[in-house]
Amino acid sequence: MIQLENLRLKFPGDEQLLFKDLSLHIEKGEKVLLLGPSGCGKSTLLQVMSGIIPKSIEVPMKADQIQKPVSWGYVFQDPDSQLCMPYADEELAFVFENLQVPRKDMPDRIKTLLKAVGLQLADPHTNIHTLSGGMKQRLAIASILALEPDVLFLDEPTALLDPQGTEEIWETVKAISTDKTLLIVEHKLDHVLDLVDRIILFNGEGEIIADGEKDWVLKNYRKTMKEQGIWYPGVWQDYLSGRPLKKNAVSNQEVVLHLNNFKGYRKKKPFISVEKATVRAGEWIAIVGENGAGKSTLLHALMQFIKTAGMYEIHGNPIKKGKQIANHLTFVFQNPEFQFVTNSVYEEIAYGLRLEKLDEVVIQKKVLELLDRFRLIPFQNHHPYHLSMGQKRRLSVAASIVKGQPILLLDEPTFGQDSQNTFALLEMLEDYRKAGVTILMVTHDTNIVEHFATRVWTIENGLLSRDVHIEVREHAHA
Repeated sequence: MIQLENLRLKFPGDEQLLFKDLSLHIEKGEKVLLLGPSGCGKSTLLQVMSGIIPKSIEVPMKADQIQKPVSWGYVFQDPDSQLCMPYADEELAFVFENLQVPRKDMPDRIKTLLKAVGLQLADPHTNIHTLSGGMKQRLAIASILALEPDVLFLDEPTALLDPQGTEEIWETVKAISTDKTLLIVEHKLDHVLDLVDRIILFNGEGEIIADGEKDWVLKNYRKTMKEQGIWYPGVWQDYLSGRPLKKNAVSNQEVVLHLNNFKGYRKKKPFISVEKATVRAGEWIAIVGENGAGKSTLLHALMQFIKTAGMYEIHGNPIKKGKQIANHLTFVFQNPEFQFVTNSVYEEIAYGLRLEKLDEVVIQKKVLELLDRFRLIPFQNHHPYHLSMGQKRRLSVAASIVKGQPILLLDEPTFGQDSQNTFALLEMLEDYRKAGVTILMVTHDTNIVEHFATRVWTIENGLLSRDVHIEVREHAHA
């Protein structure tokens, strides 16, 4: 079905080859999981096997032999990169038109697909721009399922979905893929392992270090996966047992943010409401809820990206029309590409410091420190768009925190990350929290909620419905 012999590939500007004489064979009907640390080339390899590279994305490469599938569908990490129509029903109708499906049959087939991926819309003719990231991801998956391809390339298709949505999507994939070939890149393994029969394991240099039956790979390469920062069953337990965490009480009781009858608007209608909330310095608030509930919209409202009403105070000062808000808050988008403004990784981090007109020596010192902390030194001269999704995410966080604002708003900062980078990021944020920085983080990861958050906000149908303080405790993991 798919064959690569001695693949060599090198991105412009890179000193080393990403793949050097890489060979692999995929048989018809196989369900294969590609596992490896962030930036090792998993997504790039999917694009080579599908033909996206070099047909649509020009990357210097050569191989002794490449056999690609004829009928295939590809789900990208970022749903915005593959959605091409303005409305949800039109996105699916576009596929059906290319398949010459009669127009009279389309409405029922569109509803069936939306139901299959759990995308509940009051009206299928909904503007895609108004959907949450997770809802867009469901729509992207539906559009690929509409093709009924022989081969499915799935590049972290559930990265932005809540736990229930993740389970639903993999159940859907399982139901429709009995006779299909699956090539999957995924960090969240809970539901994927039941679906695949083979694992191809990569190291950080893009080399295959194991290839075989899934149980054999997981059993014999657990230590290697831990060393490489690759997710595996039980990785959180191993991490916590090796690094006992103590969640310190908030020492600084200063009120940094106060909301009263606060609302954020979309299309002149309230979309997110907070009746009353007071946030203190050094709190880590995990914001949870289903896809589309309004979690990201709440952060957008706090940043004044959308129209708001009601009382909103930072350090006791009323916030109006976003004046000077960037001196107090910094924001990390769900999609890191939304905030890139320069042509290199180094310049992206330096940009905010240059606006402050700091001395170049000071800027260089701060930038290099963050490049090192976020494992981006080898990529400092790369264009941000040339990074892997995990690397883009790390860059977006680094560029956001460089100015040291006292309140961090983070929208799914760990998606697309391997375990090593996830834990490093969380520990760094915990250090900031202990120093008095306040963190408001949208996340679907229950482990982050349990082991790092000091407080949990639950968003339901556009309303902050629950506000729970987590008891300060020491984690005992023997």
